[in-house]
Amino acid sequence: MQQIAWPQKKREMFSHHFDSTIWNNFTFRNDDIIIATYAKSGTTWLQQIISQLIFNGQAGLDVSDMSPWLDLRVPPPEVKMPALETQQHRRFIKTHLPVDALVFSPQAKYIYIGRDGRDVLWSLYNHHATANELFYQALNDTPGLVGPRIEKPVESIVQYYHDWLDKDGYPFWAFWENILSWWQIRHLPNVHLLHFEKLKTDMPGEIKKIANFLHIDIHPENWNDILEHCSFDYMKKHSAKSVPLGGAFWEGGSDSFINKGTNGRWKEVLTKQHSEKYEQLALQNLGADCANWLATGEQ
Repeated sequence: MQQIAWPQKKREMFSHHFDSTIWNNFTFRNDDIIIATYAKSGTTWLQQIISQLIFNGQAGLDVSDMSPWLDLRVPPPEVKMPALETQQHRRFIKTHLPVDALVFSPQAKYIYIGRDGRDVLWSLYNHHATANELFYQALNDTPGLVGPRIEKPVESIVQYYHDWLDKDGYPFWAFWENILSWWQIRHLPNVHLLHFEKLKTDMPGEIKKIANFLHIDIHPENWNDILEHCSFDYMKKHSAKSVPLGGAFWEGGSDSFINKGTNGRWKEVLTKQHSEKYEQLALQNLGADCANWLATGEQ
């Protein structure tokens, strides 16, 4: 039998958001679940789905507390690590790192959700434009900042789009390498790729695939509760339970964080030329198969 070449950590990533060194001292459990995404790709939705599978459709779960973003700079490791160690349930942890910047465990399960970059950008702009002073203080004025500060966004979403493409992920982090790094390990037995659009069109089917991958049995009597609690309407109504710090970092609170949940808003704003710019860069940086998956969810 051919031995599996497991991914190895090759670098650290630091920014106003990231401190990847926390993974170096993280003690994995054999049933850990790692939710990996580029920001605004459906992360909170996937966290909600996994919480519902683990807790059999239970209502009112504080998902943001249960499922921390491990490589976010704040709060520091001395706060996050003890909290994770005390968790008795099956842990599900969030990361926005590319594969080569985290420690990869052959025992853990990794789920990566992708989304068309134009939809990501539209959601990311709302996330950034509604951020309040607490957001900037936490990321810019706390100990350990490496690199430039994050500043308020430009007023034009079209300019924001071009800046994000021209400077690959600016002012957050690189987009293409994040997507490609997870696409390249999709063949591993403990990695599962899914797509935002697939969740939109067939949420029940996709949740069953996730449950099968995680070896979680869905009890039929809980199925309707799971579907209800994973719906956009339910999550919007109970957004304070899903959003970090209950939405304290955004004007309008958690409702700003869980905003529209829709795709294609860019079609009404971008010109054909502007849209094709993204498509050309996707093909150039990802290759035809990965670019097609990112656009459509089809592998």
